[in-house]
Amino acid sequence: MTSPTLTRRAALMGAAALPLTASGSPLLAAAEMLGAAPPRFNRFKLGSFEVTALLAGTRTVPEPQTIFGMNVSSEEFAEVSAANHIPTDKAQFFFTPTVVNTGTELILFDTGLNGAGTAAALQAAGYSPDQVDTVVLTHMHGDHIGGLMTDGAPTFKNARYATGAAEFDAWDMAGNDGFENNVRPLAENMTMLDDGGSVASGVTAMLAPGHTPGHMAYHLESGGKQLILGADFANHYVWSLAYPDWEVKFDRDKAQAAQTRRKMLDMMAADKIPFIGYHMPFPALGYVETRGNGFHYVPASYQMMLDG
Repeated sequence: MTSPTLTRRAALMGAAALPLTASGSPLLAAAEMLGAAPPRFNRFKLGSFEVTALLAGTRTVPEPQTIFGMNVSSEEFAEVSAANHIPTDKAQFFFTPTVVNTGTELILFDTGLNGAGTAAALQAAGYSPDQVDTVVLTHMHGDHIGGLMTDGAPTFKNARYATGAAEFDAWDMAGNDGFENNVRPLAENMTMLDDGGSVASGVTAMLAPGHTPGHMAYHLESGGKQLILGADFANHYVWSLAYPDWEVKFDRDKAQAAQTRRKMLDMMAADKIPFIGYHMPFPALGYVETRGNGFHYVPASYQMMLDG
């Protein structure tokens, strides 16, 4: 039989061998490393609307100058990156569909890379795909239309669809597997919008071409509050927002895309309208201010919390 005295002595000796906290108490067993865990959604009020940005995916991409700043030297790219505390050998991409609850309708803007990722982000935010009344496609790149279908069936089975007429026509003529498999099967239930077209009261299409032929941004207004859903008019908060003339690989018409960036950034800076950018660092919400010959991205802090 073990002596209680020896047991206590052994316990005390064992405790003495443990690292101590600042107060002199032994540390507990190390907690398990859980890994990085970005938030899945960000919700705020915009007048009577409720806006929820969804993180439907994020990934690290190597050699970002093969995508951004293609028309500048590697030295300039490196200098700008260093000044903004970001590396030149890799970048983090974010994919941010946005849900707008108008009070009478649940509208989803873009659908992410695949149905499973977007459905999971929706569910984390308290929604189900079946609740979506309208799906708006800003343009037809795969990371915006990839979530329309899941296992060959519509992910948002109760939804109607809307997109830019010029955008649909451009892809209808050119076609690719993503368009044929995800968009064309839904065409009969799709409303075609022109510049200034209305998705719902307070939700207005804004033609923003260049990234694709009919790329659309959307202007939200409710209760005197405004927000731009910018989609892909600018795809990086430094390399394409601060330097709008830097060429971007995925812009179909690079000169037109640069012109569109300047036009939209000028407008948002002058009118102090915040925006959600599909590829901005999550939660993808920020403001624009002019700086030199370009612009500066100011991430939102608590401004939108004050409206609720």
